[in-house]
Amino acid sequence: MAADVALDVNLRDAYPFIRLSGPANVLVMAGLHAASSASKMLQQLGGATIIGPLLVGLERPAQIVSMGASVSDLVNHAALAAHEAIENPRPCKSNG
Repeated sequence: MAADVALDVNLRDAYPFIRLSGPANVLVMAGLHAASSASKMLQQLGGATIIGPLLVGLERPAQIVSMGASVSDLVNHAALAAHEAIENPRPCKSNG
């Protein structure tokens, strides 16, 4: 679904098959360039809290934060990594 339709309830009225009852609270972007542009616009124009980029599918939990990350950004990413570690525990591999 396009971002304008996901965020505008009035636009979604034209699509009876969409089951969202309010504006979307998660947007998935196809590429890093699109996600970067869209997240910066949402943050500036709408006061959105941006959490990401998120790394998924790695053997161990890891997150990336930018050099200009705030304390809130660090706490959000640490919480996500901790949650993944708790939900998907993996035994440590020994070298022996």
